[in-house]
Amino acid sequence: MASVNIDNLNSLSNLHPKPENTFAYGTAGFRMKAELLDSVIFRTGILASLRSKKLDGKVIGVMITASHNPAADNGVKVVDPLGEMMEGAWESHATALANAPSNEHLFDAIHTMVSTLKIDLTKPANVVFGRDTRPSGEALVAALVDGLKVLGAQSTDYGILTTPQLHYITRCLNTAGTPEAYGEPSAEGYYKKLAAAFKILVEGKPRLSPLILDCANGVGAPKFKEMLPYLGDSFSVKIVNDDVEDASKLNLNTQQRAPIGLKTAAGERYASFDGDADRIVYYYQDEDNTFKLLDGDKIAGLAAMYIIDLVKSAGIDDISVGVVQTAYANGASTQYLRNTLNVPVSCVPTGVKHLHHEALKYDVGVYFEANGHGTVLFSPSALKTIYAAEGSSPAQAVAIRSLRALSEVINQTVGDAFSDLFLVETILTQRQWSPKVWDQAYTDLPNRLVKVVVQDRSIFKTVDAERKLTEPAGLQDAIDAIVLKFSHGRSFVRPSGTEDVVRVYAEAATRPETDELAFRIGGLVFDYNSCGSGARPREFI
Repeated sequence: MASVNIDNLNSLSNLHPKPENTFAYGTAGFRMKAELLDSVIFRTGILASLRSKKLDGKVIGVMITASHNPAADNGVKVVDPLGEMMEGAWESHATALANAPSNEHLFDAIHTMVSTLKIDLTKPANVVFGRDTRPSGEALVAALVDGLKVLGAQSTDYGILTTPQLHYITRCLNTAGTPEAYGEPSAEGYYKKLAAAFKILVEGKPRLSPLILDCANGVGAPKFKEMLPYLGDSFSVKIVNDDVEDASKLNLNTQQRAPIGLKTAAGERYASFDGDADRIVYYYQDEDNTFKLLDGDKIAGLAAMYIIDLVKSAGIDDISVGVVQTAYANGASTQYLRNTLNVPVSCVPTGVKHLHHEALKYDVGVYFEANGHGTVLFSPSALKTIYAAEGSSPAQAVAIRSLRALSEVINQTVGDAFSDLFLVETILTQRQWSPKVWDQAYTDLPNRLVKVVVQDRSIFKTVDAERKLTEPAGLQDAIDAIVLKFSHGRSFVRPSGTEDVVRVYAEAATRPETDELAFRIGGLVFDYNSCGSGARPREFI
């Protein structure tokens, strides 16, 4: 069996010395200040090579991005062969490589991986990569390329892409020539696939007014402009916040309000991407000038409603549709899904990997986080059923054709702002709905998310998809006693994954009640067995 060339490793690693910092690979990969990332991304190149060799040379993707973070940050994430996030068991290996304090320790960490994972180093390694528009991206790509040289990986640089495009390309390359072929592995192939499916879905329907699309001055702006010629007259849009030259503007305003510089008006329809275009939210202004957010929960409800109706109209009875949420989903959305749509709802811990995994359990699994990151997964058996179906009436035939197109317009590898935009626009066009009509499906309960600084977050242990505390002992009973005093009250506490804080989520029937509940639970956590640190958090109110 081949071995790692220590001289080659040393010469390349010396170009990317590790700082004193400690790094951890999590749901978002590695993400931090860009100046700290050189050694991390070099070592990610080694990791991706090993991952590809372990999988018999399948193509592995690497995306350099920090999503919704400020421009001074950057990050990197590894994409598995079918466009999914890297297998969770490999996160610890990524962390071990990133934290090896010397070349000798790095060599040992690689050797440990090769030995314990039984990686055959004679296997080929194939890696594709892309980056967003951050100024630090180009230098970090150079670090990645050096990392890929350590084990002689073959690689292709796809340049500037949205994160979902890199996921898409990775899956296309690995499925090419198989019955599961996903598409042409290029940005152009991505545009063609989504645009062709969207045109089918809106065919014969009156066009909506132009969508006003905020691109957060990120990579979504140039990439969506590239896509417009493929859409023709099927979609009308006005793009704002598209300045990718001035890095200071990237993700300048991602709070729950209209973007800076955008004056909203009643009757218009708005949407916003995040910096790497894997999340989307919609919003509008009602007649009394109130800003109304249509977040991931609202998108999930809209998608579930439409898909359930399509399945029924198609006369397909043996496809189950389910929705996956986290504890942060608004309680009103959960009630709407269960009681109005009669759709099963699963709740999982925070993190896209948990949602994606749970959604695979349904024939058609809809998952969205409230922040607008999500997608719809069609199981292989569901797709087989849909493509084998033959309508016994013109209406059934139309519904079947729409289901097929819907499975094409949705990027099933990962949450994708472009794809989700076309999903929403399809439904609004089909129904001829305004954002206000969509919003009337249910009314969100007022909610509040706050954080409490604590001395040690590790003492907080949760179960039931992070909705219940088991430790510290007695704290959950105290929380429940307070919640019972509030109409439609709900609150849970979960520790942060990165800093010594716990996050308190609260919702209740009215805004004043919600604020009071958040304040009382936050104060309870701070006071409980002297858990809090610093000043007692009275800024909640």
